[in-house]
Amino acid sequence: MVKGLYTAYTGMVNEQRRMDVMTNNLANSATTGYKKEAMIAQAFDERLAIKIKDTSAPGNQPEGIGYISLGTKIGETYTNWDQGAFQITDKDSDLAIAGKGFFAVSFTNKAGETSVKYTRDGAFTVDTEGYLRTSDGDYVLNSDGAMDSDPSEDYYVQIDPSLPYAIAKDGTITQNGQEVDTIGLVDVEDYDYINKYGENLYDLIDGGTIIESEGYMEQGMLESSNVNVVDEMVSMIQIARAYEAGQKMIQTEDSTLDKTVNNVGSVR
Repeated sequence: MVKGLYTAYTGMVNEQRRMDVMTNNLANSATTGYKKEAMIAQAFDERLAIKIKDTSAPGNQPEGIGYISLGTKIGETYTNWDQGAFQITDKDSDLAIAGKGFFAVSFTNKAGETSVKYTRDGAFTVDTEGYLRTSDGDYVLNSDGAMDSDPSEDYYVQIDPSLPYAIAKDGTITQNGQEVDTIGLVDVEDYDYINKYGENLYDLIDGGTIIESEGYMEQGMLESSNVNVVDEMVSMIQIARAYEAGQKMIQTEDSTLDKTVNNVGSVR
């Protein structure tokens, strides 16, 4: 009966964490370029296979199935990289990425440390000096800086702010019929080496490799979040019902324990 309490408890914790992920998705449903997250739980057969092959136990022998917890185990939280819908803005500095790829930006944290971060949010602006910057003020890197992961000022994208400009699909910026710079568009060889940094930025962890992107840019457009609000609301209802089922199971176990302690074996 105690194992029943533990099973219900771990199930409720699992649903609570799933709810945290869902609410974060809903909060960012209008965030440009946001990629939704989801969480999965490991199935019993997967845990069994792991235990059968596990030789870390004393004597170099796999542990028996009886040692596995009867509770739910969270598998992983993953990012859905599906492309979001394009929204036409007709603003020259707005860019959307079609296909796989990221813009590279020079990011400076509160401690003054500068590093390269990656994003699909192309809601850029051109400042008075002609630098292309993100909505948070970070500088956009050109193709050389993006490929070399160099956040230095030499690789900031800069144009003449007094002249009109056009951005080709490969990121080439043209003014007065001349190429002035190229916006960097890169990809990551293995997305398992990407960590989220805030809402819209991504960080490349050790072991990750930057490669050329096969995607292209669309000027005057922005990529919307790939969160489907209706699907997220349906999932939230399912999570709430599963959580309530865990509560009822605990109440049932508690009632059984109460009868065991107070009634079984009592002398009347």
